[in-house]
Amino acid sequence: MNDKILVVDDEHDIADLIEVYLQNENYTVFKFYSAKDALACIETEELDLAILDIMMPEVNGFALCRKIREKYTFPVIMLTAKDEETDKITGLTLGADDYVTKPFRPLELVARVKAQLRRYKKYNPSQEGTDTGPVLSYSGLEVKPKTHECLLNEKPVSLTPTEFSILRILLERKGTVVSAEALFHEIWRDEYYSKSNNTITVHIRHLREKIGDTADEPKYIKTIWGVGYKIG
Repeated sequence: MNDKILVVDDEHDIADLIEVYLQNENYTVFKFYSAKDALACIETEELDLAILDIMMPEVNGFALCRKIREKYTFPVIMLTAKDEETDKITGLTLGADDYVTKPFRPLELVARVKAQLRRYKKYNPSQEGTDTGPVLSYSGLEVKPKTHECLLNEKPVSLTPTEFSILRILLERKGTVVSAEALFHEIWRDEYYSKSNNTITVHIRHLREKIGDTADEPKYIKTIWGVGYKIG
C-alpha cells in the first residue's frame, strides 16, 4: 500500500509542484489549499505524513500542526516562506519533526519525506505483531523500539517520531556522549542536515519537557557542552 501524504499550502503552484514530485515517488497525495479543508481529511484518512505551510489565511500551519498532535504521531514537515528562527522553533515546539524553507529544491523535500517515513514506519506499532521486543530503560524511563512506546514511571509519554528516535539512540548508547552531528546522521542520513544543529537542540528541549527533565538539573538527558548529549 502506498504511503499517504497530506499537503496543505495556499500557494497553488507550490502545492501542485509538491504533489507531482510525491506522486512520481508513488505516494498517495491528499492536497488542499487551506487548512480548514484539510481537517476532514486528517480525521478520515490514515495518514503517514503531513507537509504544512505555515503562512495560510484563517487557520495557519501552526494551528493545524497543533490539531494533528492532539491525536496523531505521524511525521509533520513545516514549510516556511522566510528563514526566520522563531518560525522554525515554534513549529518544532508544537510537535513538527522538520521544516523546509521556501524556496526549496523539490528533491530536497522528497529526501526529507523519505527520511521521516523510513523512521516512522520502522517503529510504527501497527506494523508489528504482539512481541514487544527489547526494552531500553534508565531510572524509570522505558522505551520499546519495536512498538514505539515510551513510558515514564509506567505512564505513557506521547512522542513524535523524531523525539522517539533521539531518545532511543541516547538510551542505546547509555553512558556515552552522542554528538548532534551523529544524531543527524543516524536519524536522517541526509546531507541537508549536516549544516546546523538547531533542529536537534529544539527537539531535545521539547523532549525534556515531555519527560519532566531540565537542562539545568537533568535527570535523564545531559548536555555535554561542545560535545553532545548523553543519558546515564
